[in-house]
Amino acid sequence: MVYMKRKVCIVTGTRAEWGLLSVIAQQLKLRQDVELQIVATNMHLDVRYGHTIDDIFAMGFEVNAQVPMKVEDDSRVSTAKAMAKCTEGMADAFAQLSPDVIVILGDRYEMLSVASVATVMRIPIIHLHGGEISEGAIDDSIRHAITKLSSLHLTATEQYRNRVIQMGESPKMVVNTGAIGVYNIANVAPMSLAELNDSLNFEITPGTLLVTYHPATLDDEDVEIRCIALLEALDEFPDNKVIITYPNNDAQGHVIIELIEAYASNNQDRVMVKPSLGLLRYISALHYVDAVVGNSSSGIIEVPSMGIPIVNIGMRQQGRMASESVIHCADDKDSIVEAIRYALSDVGREKAKSAQNPYCKENTLQLIVEAIATTPLGDLQRKTFYDLK
Repeated sequence: MVYMKRKVCIVTGTRAEWGLLSVIAQQLKLRQDVELQIVATNMHLDVRYGHTIDDIFAMGFEVNAQVPMKVEDDSRVSTAKAMAKCTEGMADAFAQLSPDVIVILGDRYEMLSVASVATVMRIPIIHLHGGEISEGAIDDSIRHAITKLSSLHLTATEQYRNRVIQMGESPKMVVNTGAIGVYNIANVAPMSLAELNDSLNFEITPGTLLVTYHPATLDDEDVEIRCIALLEALDEFPDNKVIITYPNNDAQGHVIIELIEAYASNNQDRVMVKPSLGLLRYISALHYVDAVVGNSSSGIIEVPSMGIPIVNIGMRQQGRMASESVIHCADDKDSIVEAIRYALSDVGREKAKSAQNPYCKENTLQLIVEAIATTPLGDLQRKTFYDLK
């Protein structure tokens, strides 16, 4: 009897997403019943954002297909045109690889192209992190659209599981696994402070802040004004060092990059900018910085498990479930300053140490890997709308 392996294709487009998916890929690679495929696209292939496909290779993985979709100038028109390139390239990649299932995570615009191609080519989609809300970005609509194109849903909380069911997905195909990023926080051994400092060529000292700020793509205000307010707020903490990572290549992301690079150049004694820290350095940094500042989903989902405060700025993550360690503030300078001061205070730090993370669940990695590897293909290939009773 010939035993057929399930061909599982993980598609990844950003360094943050791969940081979450890599541990899943590692476990799938070890299974005798799975043939792992990896397709890399978007920011992984862009030297402006660190050419992070190299991180995938460095972990010992083969990349079975590369789909270039360079966003020329971060405008909305260029982003839409890049999606067209992704659609064409993914069609070729899937035709070549013939996967049994596609695994995608989240709410990025390139993943909407991936899901559309897989749907037309009748390849079942397994989707992580559906059912969530982030009202300040187009990602919110994209995430829900991907949910309706997907067959199996691995959600980060029970509330999100219920929301996916509310969208007409069968309860037996929606599994609350917890968030894989929280698993990583608890299980990836960090670098020592000396090793991390040496790797970054930057000394992390008490009070250091880790900052990531993305465009809120549904915000009517100019992203330059928003970013300048953040940088002016950081000026109010001259004794605190700052590590800033690049935003994603969303529309107007280049504006933020230019501003943070100039800011670092003018504050070389205390500020460092990195396009990407990668999984290990990012998790390691969370062990040694005093607070995380910005508007990334990681700050909401993963960082609370580190017991440090998070300053969440503006509307981008509005609607997400959040730990009590997350300090929400408006986008103006004074509000950001007030939130950072609270985060660095004894009260703010103590509150973060005892706060619970709603995205934490036992056996997250095992639940995800088993669902991907063993859910019957027949169940994945047939979708019906589930009406709430």
